[in-house]
Amino acid sequence: MTHPKAGDPVWVDLYTADPDRSIAFYGELFGWTAERAGEEFGGYITFSKNGKDVAGGMGKTPDSPEGPDQWTVYLSSPDARATADAAAAHGGTIVVPPMDVGDIGVMAVLGDPDGAGIGIWQAGTFSGFETTAIVDGGTWRDHDGAPSWFELHTRRYDTALEFYRDVFGWNDTMAMPEQPGFRYTTIHSTSPMLGGVMDASETLPEGAPAGWTVYFGADDVDKAVAKVVELGGTILVPAQDTPYGRMASVADATGARFSLGGNVL
Repeated sequence: MTHPKAGDPVWVDLYTADPDRSIAFYGELFGWTAERAGEEFGGYITFSKNGKDVAGGMGKTPDSPEGPDQWTVYLSSPDARATADAAAAHGGTIVVPPMDVGDIGVMAVLGDPDGAGIGIWQAGTFSGFETTAIVDGGTWRDHDGAPSWFELHTRRYDTALEFYRDVFGWNDTMAMPEQPGFRYTTIHSTSPMLGGVMDASETLPEGAPAGWTVYFGADDVDKAVAKVVELGGTILVPAQDTPYGRMASVADATGARFSLGGNVL
């Protein structure tokens, strides 16, 4: 992930009402360690696995926008301000305008045409993930507890694909063979594919928003799910076998949703 393409997922961070509880939760679940930045960076949390950065986190403040605890996926951009302008011109909204984060990069948060939140990251001295669970040369890298897949569930499937192609330059996508009730397009057409977009018009519950989710690798998904519950989290979709490995959807101790996956495309 040191040389990502434009539009690749390069970072995730957690927006949490209780940073201490979140640090303890993910430390117990994945063996992550946490380092807090100084006041100039708002006490931003960097989570690491085996000494390599895997995710970030930010605690809510009295001035923070209202909203649930959640994970945000960031896509790479060579010019965050130009990407934000393009998003606004193609039916998106700017939630957090582009802002410099010291010399480490430029960030912003958008809403896509279906209202799913998505971050922008323009790298400075910090490129993003230092390790992922994504297949590289047919082998796993640092699988357990590392980001493994990034997925958008949307009711406006065709519109979403057009938006991400126009705004983030997704020009190498691959549509999976369609089946009744299943339409899916991957971000890349060759491995590592990184993530994809699912037509969730028939699966999202009424009133549930469209959104991105991050999968974290789990060598034993069932054991990880049991640990989530033990630590005060909840099961949203029980562990189940899929053509792409065993997977589950859960929420952490403060309600932020994520998924666990034993395999990826």
